[in-house]
Amino acid sequence: MNTTSAATASAVTFVWLGMVLGISFLEAPLKFRAPGVTIPIGLGIGRMVFRALNLVEAALAVVVIVAVAVGGAPVPVIALTAAVAVLLLVQLLFVRPRLNRRSDRVLSGAEPVDGPRSHDHLVYVALEIVKVGVLIALGIALLTV
Repeated sequence: MNTTSAATASAVTFVWLGMVLGISFLEAPLKFRAPGVTIPIGLGIGRMVFRALNLVEAALAVVVIVAVAVGGAPVPVIALTAAVAVLLLVQLLFVRPRLNRRSDRVLSGAEPVDGPRSHDHLVYVALEIVKVGVLIALGIALLTV
């Protein structure tokens, strides 16, 4: 793989990883523990933050995909790039819309604020954990090409 493409893809991968870790595993759970933040306020903030994160993730994914495609990447790098792209697509196309519909119901009062977490939320968290692992593996693979 050419060095410019590898360096670009590696840097972008680690920025992406940092954003996911910072938002999904630090900001998201902490906002609900802040004084005065109710479930509806937290849901509203979370929707805005995750919408922005997902837009940035999509842009970062495009940069990584292009760098890997033009850089002559080895098969493991291509496979990891495809895996992280598929994980993001699953989150964006299938899980996030379901989470948004549920938060709409909670915010409108159609579902109780203190109800149990949705199955979709747990799926999203599981996908985030897998995505973090794949981003780490991709970043390392890019550093070693």
